[in-house]
Amino acid sequence: MFKLNAYLSLFAIFLLSCSKDVVDIEKQIFASSFESVDDFAGYYITPVGHKNTSFQELSDSIVHSGTFAHKAWIDGANDPSTPSINNNHRGYPTIQLYKNEKGSFQSPVYITLWVWLDMELKTSTTGGDNDWFSFATFTDDESDNWNRTVLVNLSHDGFVHLQHTLSAGVSEYYFQTSTLKFPQKEWVELKIYLDFADGKYAKVWQNGELVSHARIDNVENKIAQAHFGLYCPPQMVSGTVFNDDLVIEMVDKE
Repeated sequence: MFKLNAYLSLFAIFLLSCSKDVVDIEKQIFASSFESVDDFAGYYITPVGHKNTSFQELSDSIVHSGTFAHKAWIDGANDPSTPSINNNHRGYPTIQLYKNEKGSFQSPVYITLWVWLDMELKTSTTGGDNDWFSFATFTDDESDNWNRTVLVNLSHDGFVHLQHTLSAGVSEYYFQTSTLKFPQKEWVELKIYLDFADGKYAKVWQNGELVSHARIDNVENKIAQAHFGLYCPPQMVSGTVFNDDLVIEMVDKE
């Protein structure tokens, strides 16, 4: 009986080891240094000259690594948005993970992105919306509707923060910086942690320092699509953003 129990124990350890190896193999990763548009083959890319005001290209003018970075810029305002028409500026490739062979990523995931931003954000003086800029948008929705999104935004007063963490327009923070502003006209590392599973929370670090930590709710445990690059409100008339060295990686834990 002792030999049988010992054998069963060893067999269980072997199975756990094999299972761990399988889990490690299944960890998915998406990475792009924006050296080629082929990195986004089969994904939707917003049109160059979106609404004749938003533009994008692979550029060698300001680069974090390699030869190219993704550049997007604004040249003029759009008409105000309406309840049925979203006139936000858009210049980005989407990353439609659900279209890949293994499908949507499960959380937790780490996202690393290098950003260079030159964009003046203003406070409204007319009672309208303040300016904002979105570095990253994530959704669990595998359709074109992007019904439930979680964003990483820059506020009009210069702070990086998570947005729409509980539902559209509703966020709840465990921590939010009010002192560490986002530096412009230099390369900045944004690191994002998303846990849509048990803990349901997200964190953002700016050059290694925590700037936003929020509770997540009303979302399925998958990252189906994402976009980075240029996304901001229609009233903004100018500005440029570069993205480089993007990594989206499934992990076991924070």
